[in-house]
Amino acid sequence: MYANIPPADEVWKKYHDYINPSLADLMKYGGLVAVETKAEGVYVWDDKGNKYIDCLGGYGVFALGHRHPKVVEAVKTWLDKIPLSSKLFLNYPESLLGEKLAGILPGDISYSFFGNSGSEAVEGALKLARMYTGKKKIIYTEGAYHGITMGALSATGREVYRKPFEPLVPGFVKVPFGDADAIEEAIDDDTAAVILEPIQGEGGIVLPPEDYLKRVRDITLQKGVLLILDEVQTGMGRTGAMFASEVYGVVPDIISLGKALGGGVMPIGAFSSTPDIWAAFDPFPIIHESTFGGNPLATIAAVATIDVMQEEDLPTQAKEKGEILMSNLTQLSKVYPDIIKDVRGKGLMIGVEMADEGYGIPMMSFLMEEGVIVAYALNNPKVIRLEPPLIISEKEIDMVVSAWEKALKKMHDFVMSL
Repeated sequence: MYANIPPADEVWKKYHDYINPSLADLMKYGGLVAVETKAEGVYVWDDKGNKYIDCLGGYGVFALGHRHPKVVEAVKTWLDKIPLSSKLFLNYPESLLGEKLAGILPGDISYSFFGNSGSEAVEGALKLARMYTGKKKIIYTEGAYHGITMGALSATGREVYRKPFEPLVPGFVKVPFGDADAIEEAIDDDTAAVILEPIQGEGGIVLPPEDYLKRVRDITLQKGVLLILDEVQTGMGRTGAMFASEVYGVVPDIISLGKALGGGVMPIGAFSSTPDIWAAFDPFPIIHESTFGGNPLATIAAVATIDVMQEEDLPTQAKEKGEILMSNLTQLSKVYPDIIKDVRGKGLMIGVEMADEGYGIPMMSFLMEEGVIVAYALNNPKVIRLEPPLIISEKEIDMVVSAWEKALKKMHDFVMSL
C-alpha cells in the first residue's frame, strides 16, 4: 500500500495543504506538477510516463546515478541486520567507512565524523576549527553557499538567505572570491579559519584563478590559520578527481563532504581532519554528536559508493565526459550568443550562464520538454547548472546536447517574440 502513487493533482494538493503552499504554487507556475514514479541510472520517470535524463543529479547527489545496484544491495543487507545503531556498541559499517575515507582523503586527513547532510558537515568543521585554535573569526567569500543551518548560513554569501535570520553567528567576515590578497588582509590574531568551496556551486559554477587555492593555502600556513574546504558538491569525483583540492594541488586542514557520499541512496555528510587537529575532541569526545549520524545504512552506502568510484574510475570518467559535454555546449554558445553568455566548469560540474537572468526558468522548461532535467544556481539565477551522473554515457551526452540545441531554438524564438 505504501507504493501506491495517486494522481499528480492530488499529490500537489497535499504539498499545498501540508508542506509549503507558496512552493506548491511556484511549482504549478513553472509547470512542475508531476510526480516522480521511478528512477534508474541517469533517468527519471514521472506519473505521465515521461522519461528524463537527470542533468541536475540532485544538485550533485547522484554521482553514481539513481539506485546503483551495488549501493542498493549494501543497504538492503544492513537493513536486514540493524538499520539504526543503538549508539552504545561499536558500529562496524561506520568504522569501515572511516577506514575507507582515510585511504582516499588528501594529505594526512584520517579522522572523520558522520552526520546527515552537507550543512551538518560544515557546522562540524566550523566548530572543530574554533575548538582547535581557540579563536573565533571565520573568513568566507562572496557568492559562497555552505548550507542553511545557522553556522553554515553565517558563511553563506547571499543576503536573501541571511537577512531574515539575523543576527547570525558572530565572527564571520566576508571577502571577494578569487582574491587571495583580500584573505591575507582580513586575517588577524583572532582568525580561526578560512572556509572556501574550491569551485562555487550555488554561486554559479564559479571557478577560481588557477593559483588561488595554492596562494590561500600558503597564506593560511604562514599565518597559522586553518583552511576548511567545503567539498560537499565538488567532492567524490565530480570535478575529474576524487576531490577538487587534488585538481588545484592543495591539502586542506579540514574537509566537508556530503551529497554524492551516500551513493544517491542514503543521506550522509562528513567532516574530516588530521590527527593533530582531531585531538581537540580528546578532553570531551562526545562534545559534538548526532543521533542518526554514522548509522549503518548511510555508512555502508558510502562504503559501497567509494568502492564503485574506484572500481569504475569515475573521477577519470567525469574528466573525460565533462570535456566532451563542455566542448559541445561551448559550440552551441557560439551559435546562440544572444542566449548564452558563458560555459564553464570542471569535470561534470558545468555552468551555462544565460545572457539575461530572465532566461533561466524558460530554458529549464524548454529542456524539460526535450527530456532533460536541469536547474539554475541558487545564488546566481542566470546560471543553469549541469551535474549529471558520472556514469552517463557518450550516447546520452549526445542526447543532452541535442536537447540543448532544440531548447535553445525555442528560447531564441521566445525571445524574438517578446
